[in-house]
Amino acid sequence: MKRFALVALVLLCAGAAQAEPTRVMVRAQALDAKFIGDHMGGVKITLTDARTGAVLARGLTKGGTGDTRRIMVAPRVRGAPLIDTGTAGFEATLDLKQPTLVRADAEGPMGRPGATIRISSTLWLVPGRDVLGDGWVLSFPGLVIEPATTATGGGVLRVDAKVSLMCGCPIEPGGVWDAANYRVEATEGDRRGRQDPQCRRERGPDQGPHGQGPAIGTALRRKIPPIGGFAQSAGGASQRMTRQRSGDDGRANGGRQQPERDGR
Repeated sequence: MKRFALVALVLLCAGAAQAEPTRVMVRAQALDAKFIGDHMGGVKITLTDARTGAVLARGLTKGGTGDTRRIMVAPRVRGAPLIDTGTAGFEATLDLKQPTLVRADAEGPMGRPGATIRISSTLWLVPGRDVLGDGWVLSFPGLVIEPATTATGGGVLRVDAKVSLMCGCPIEPGGVWDAANYRVEATEGDRRGRQDPQCRRERGPDQGPHGQGPAIGTALRRKIPPIGGFAQSAGGASQRMTRQRSGDDGRANGGRQQPERDGR
């Protein structure tokens, strides 16, 4: 009986010893760009047990975007660190008793609600095997588009849109993220999100006023009378397109849209 009790105690102690603190670093990186941190409000991270749904940790990525040259310019060598000591991330310590399939749910950038997206990824974590260094890197595709509208008088509404990477990195002529490689489109629709198939505005590669801001350019395609106004910009560049409201029945300017470019 004593021998049985001793064996049971040993097994119990062995089971308790299996729970080991395991450190994991989670980072959010803008696709083809740098890391998302304090400048953009960080990314909200939730770690859960993928099988049970139990929440293991929650937090926000904090820190800087990282070294531009190391991340975007220098040739990559397998195994070489991508981050530096100040690169944004969220570190959690998980008490794991066994290899666990962990799901990371990420939402951000939190400082730009209009551009926030959600992504998820899963990774097997082994008790005591830390995931540090570059860590568990989650990729965030897309761009941050920050629109603003201004009533300019005469029935014209101006819309400006600043465009940047998810990490907040600038898109500019001749820069690491060259404005000439980006194209922005805008479409009109009603309050239900239905698009007007006869009205489409585009901006292609171009340079903003005074050589600042990304390339965008303007164009217009429509088959119905103009009824409002539109303008857009990115990274400080802007262009304006004006239209008369429906009260003039589209006959102003001979019924044709007259684009006006700022600083051109």
